[in-house]
Amino acid sequence: MAIGPETPIELIKGVYASLDTRVDAMRSRLGHPLTLAEKILANHLDSPDAEVERGVSYVDFRPDRVAMQDATAQMAWLQFDTAGLPEVQVPTTTHCDHLIQAKVAAKRDLLRAIDTNEEVYHFLESISAKYGAGFWKPGSGIIHQVVLENYAFPGGMMIGTDSHTPNAGGLGMVAIGVGGADAVDVMTGFPWNVRFPKLIGVHLTGKLSGWSAPKDVILKVAEILTVKGGTGAIVEYIGPGARSISATGKATICNMGAEIGATTSIFAYDEAMARYLRSTGRVTAAKAADAVAHHLRPDDEVLADPAAYYDQVIEIDLSTLTPHINGPHTPDLAREVGALGAEAKREGWPLEISAALIGSCTNSSYEDITRAASIAREAKAKGIPLKTRLLITPGSEQVRATIERDGLLADFEALGATVLANACGPCIGQWDRSGDHRPGTPNVIVTSYNRNFPKRNDGDAATLSFVTSPETVMALALAGTLDFDPVNESLTNDAGEQVSLSVPVGVELPAAGFDAGEDTFVAPPAGGSGIAVAVSPTSERLQLLQPFPAWDGNDYLDLPILVKARGKFTTDHISMAGPWLKYRGHLENISGNLYLGAVNAYTGYEVGYGKNQLTGETQTFPDIAKAYHEAGQPWVVIGDENMGEGSSREHAAMEPRFRLGLVAIARSFARIHETNLKKQGMLPLTFADPADYDRIGEDDRVSVRGLAELSPGLPVTVEVAPPGGDTWSFRANHTFSPQQVEWFKAGSALNVIRLQLGK
Repeated sequence: MAIGPETPIELIKGVYASLDTRVDAMRSRLGHPLTLAEKILANHLDSPDAEVERGVSYVDFRPDRVAMQDATAQMAWLQFDTAGLPEVQVPTTTHCDHLIQAKVAAKRDLLRAIDTNEEVYHFLESISAKYGAGFWKPGSGIIHQVVLENYAFPGGMMIGTDSHTPNAGGLGMVAIGVGGADAVDVMTGFPWNVRFPKLIGVHLTGKLSGWSAPKDVILKVAEILTVKGGTGAIVEYIGPGARSISATGKATICNMGAEIGATTSIFAYDEAMARYLRSTGRVTAAKAADAVAHHLRPDDEVLADPAAYYDQVIEIDLSTLTPHINGPHTPDLAREVGALGAEAKREGWPLEISAALIGSCTNSSYEDITRAASIAREAKAKGIPLKTRLLITPGSEQVRATIERDGLLADFEALGATVLANACGPCIGQWDRSGDHRPGTPNVIVTSYNRNFPKRNDGDAATLSFVTSPETVMALALAGTLDFDPVNESLTNDAGEQVSLSVPVGVELPAAGFDAGEDTFVAPPAGGSGIAVAVSPTSERLQLLQPFPAWDGNDYLDLPILVKARGKFTTDHISMAGPWLKYRGHLENISGNLYLGAVNAYTGYEVGYGKNQLTGETQTFPDIAKAYHEAGQPWVVIGDENMGEGSSREHAAMEPRFRLGLVAIARSFARIHETNLKKQGMLPLTFADPADYDRIGEDDRVSVRGLAELSPGLPVTVEVAPPGGDTWSFRANHTFSPQQVEWFKAGSALNVIRLQLGK
């Protein structure tokens, strides 16, 4: 199978060849004009005749490709390796971006990462070669930026083992973040099963100007929809304002759709996308898209009356949109930048900024860097020094080489900024602050990242993280305080003069074209079947997998509660990143972080500690899980609202399953986490009456009855037995499809694939 550093034009033309027939058929079946998302989904259905009802039907899709980052790829490849196939069945790439820790500067950090992670990188490169996948070496850049530059194309469909895969929506692609088991389905040639999404339309009018940036669009949408308002839906951006935004600006907006729980986000194909395709060397892809452009946009009737065709419509006038900044602790707590200082004083947050960070998969494009660099250049000329530490992360080797050639890195370095490696770094907790920060010290950071949960960036719960645009981060770095409005206020320069900052100036695409920089792509050999992929039995980083056991046919009885979490229970709380990333390929070792970030609902304040029901001792949750595992004691976990919000990491489902977790009950689930739990054979349930969450005590035992009758739409009965008290029961709902019930019975989705492949 051809795997190159860009999507083959034959693949793109093949996708476009079926658009006429598939789109017309779907329009006829549904009896109404189609949105863009409906057209792309119709063209990728495994069965053109499948029933599609938004938010109800489970359907099978055939994505065009799979992309995996190194932290999640390890477990995905370990699962694929058990399937017994000679090669991947769709184009697949592995990207090394998560395991590079930011500490000193780009070159030294990269060399240290290559040395520290040698075993993992060798495993990923060799297994990619063995099974016919492309491999992007450390230093290539962040997966989503690399995908945008090389693989994304209008009207395509891909899945990626990272929640910010929707970044490719900036090029009109339905790109969805999934767990590794979903990726394995597609890599093995099986269709990908998901509930047909609802559709949210965001109608954009006007045009961004001044200090306002594409980042402000999604920060505003996050405020409107909150962290779970997009769950189960595709967010489609339409209207004249959408066409005024660059392709990379569109990607920024789609990227952060993960923060509202959206299945994905997307923009229609337009001239901005065509310009980006041509600038990144994909002229033939742009010509092919031009030929089917009428299919790569919503139907005219949809654009004329969006409310009639979307489940919800949001109106935003870009001309009146002001610079925003969101946080701390959650990406949907929004306000105008100028209002943050007063709010910080009311809340008792520190005003002084301890670090400012520009980059991440969300905001590290050429245009982003040029806007921030224009401010840095002016600051140097006017004698305005940095007031805090400034860290810059290029999104890819191509972006890095280009901004170095064009003098933009020099603009930052002239102020004393540090340029980090082309990697995720501090955005995902890979940040060693030991040289300039004492853990536990309340402090504020401002970033152009996407996610800002406690401990997310530096592992320190005392750090308050705020998310905004790159240009606003740059301005705040010059002010050194949250109490600064770059639009209306001035700064004091070295001469004691009051100086206002000019409106940032961005360049959409480099006039001299992109400089590819160092060649970091490794294509698989023509025949890799003879390549040996060895995993040492004594390795601390990698561990071969054993299939999870099938359901034994009995109800789940008398289960202790390992943890009942209060409030935020994200994947960062369930399976932390940061220093734990090194164990992403070793299920037993990484289970040492299980629920370490969970707030114990029974004490209301303890984080990571609970009661061992076998001994009565207070222990860490991972220690309790290990004790239950060793004793052969299955258990249940209870979550609050939107359990599993955040990352796509399937470790948050595999760890509990490995440690004998059987049931997860929550007031509600984030989409990816709920699917990951199902994929690994766990039983995710939601309280029919959310108030029942409050009734379950620490020492209660839980039983789930009627599992033999588990079927779509049929609630199950959960019994709760307090010690010495009367047993009571409540109704619990689930979202299992018929296919997913088979996953449960077989013990995991991968077990079903093994059975179908005769393994």
